[in-house]
Amino acid sequence: MSIVVALAALGGLTFLLALMLTLAHKKLFVYEDPRMDVVEEILPHANCGACGYPGCRPFAEALVLGSALPSKCTVSSEEGLTAIAKYLNVDLGSQEKRVARLACAGGTNVALNRAQYQGISTCQAASLVSGGGKGCFWGCLGHGDCEEVCDFDAITMDPYSIPQVDEDKCTACGDCVEICPKDLFSIQPLSHQLWVACKNLEDGNEILEECQVGCTACGKCAMDAPGNLIYMQNNLPVINYSGRHQIQDPIQRCPTGAIVWLDRQLGVVKGKESKKIVRKGPRQMGST
Repeated sequence: MSIVVALAALGGLTFLLALMLTLAHKKLFVYEDPRMDVVEEILPHANCGACGYPGCRPFAEALVLGSALPSKCTVSSEEGLTAIAKYLNVDLGSQEKRVARLACAGGTNVALNRAQYQGISTCQAASLVSGGGKGCFWGCLGHGDCEEVCDFDAITMDPYSIPQVDEDKCTACGDCVEICPKDLFSIQPLSHQLWVACKNLEDGNEILEECQVGCTACGKCAMDAPGNLIYMQNNLPVINYSGRHQIQDPIQRCPTGAIVWLDRQLGVVKGKESKKIVRKGPRQMGST
């Protein structure tokens, strides 16, 4: 008799738990649009975050919900974005391509190292030892953390240990921004061709003892720029990109080439009065 009672109690408890789970499932069920899976499959699965979302799945959800347009993905091909727009019956949208830009040009041929760092060959490790040993405290340390972290092979180190960004490959994911201990990278629209390639905060020509292409805070670029396009802040020119910035006038009188024009075909263009750099080897102490 006791066995029958036990089995009945167990059966009743099982039924009760099953009923509770069924009711909970109905109560807590969250509908997920099956289109999200289709859109996610079309996306490149880079999970780079360049679209402003933490990964391709959240971006796919935003696309289906209508809070984003396909063009925000800077990694996918034009065919992929068009396929998503057609599938969801939405506009493709338009978004200017953005790329990583480096605010330093102080390679080994123009900038001094005051100390020889020996240790783990990364910028982050070197920066912990007296700032990395470079004469210019704000300059690129040149160990290539940014190159290493870039999943799209968009960054390579040039012969002077300065990162070069391939704008065609760059997806504006921001990994180089996060990894750089000197905060030299930022994500910029391609139209930002007028560019300050320096982060030195010292005032005057003393910086030239450490780096020949450093900004001396002379202010000539701000004087030659129309309106309030450029203003000086903490001894550095700041470009107001909300103004008319598609002009090369501000670079012409820069004595060091710290402010440049980035041309898609010609590369880095410096002003007429910028000192020409001819040294190919490492800059030595006492050299000019």
